[in-house]
Amino acid sequence: MRSNSIYILLIAFFILQISCKEGSKKEIKTTTVAFKKEGTLQILQKDTDSILAHLDIEIADTDYERETGLMYRNAMEINQGMLFVFEDLSMHYFYMKNTKIPLDLIYLDENMKIASFQKNAQPMNESSLSSKVPVKYVLEVNAGLADKWALAIGDSITYQKNP
Repeated sequence: MRSNSIYILLIAFFILQISCKEGSKKEIKTTTVAFKKEGTLQILQKDTDSILAHLDIEIADTDYERETGLMYRNAMEINQGMLFVFEDLSMHYFYMKNTKIPLDLIYLDENMKIASFQKNAQPMNESSLSSKVPVKYVLEVNAGLADKWALAIGDSITYQKNP
């Protein structure tokens, strides 16, 4: 009789273990985040003010939005980007944790002029990507676009939030 009790306890323990593992798997699933147009942005050539690119943008201007960025996105259209707006002018560091698409990071100073780049940041790479100089804004676009648009230090942006 005692061996049957132990046997029943072992089976109950095994079933409990399986059900706990299944439950924890459900908790860590993430959903894909859809693009939400919150404004428009233009990139201007420094010498002529001609428009190099026009983008629909999401604006990351809260701590949570800046920390999450473009994580969990499977793709981004060529005419889309994310503009990070910081409260201060300082060195800023990014990484590609949970970011599935390669990106160009365009670092901008307080006057919205391009101050530095991080081109072709690789998906899921957790290496620190420094602005190299103090900046207030960072624009993330699909990798390769900074070269395609021939962006240069000193080019600038303008943006408008949706009403």
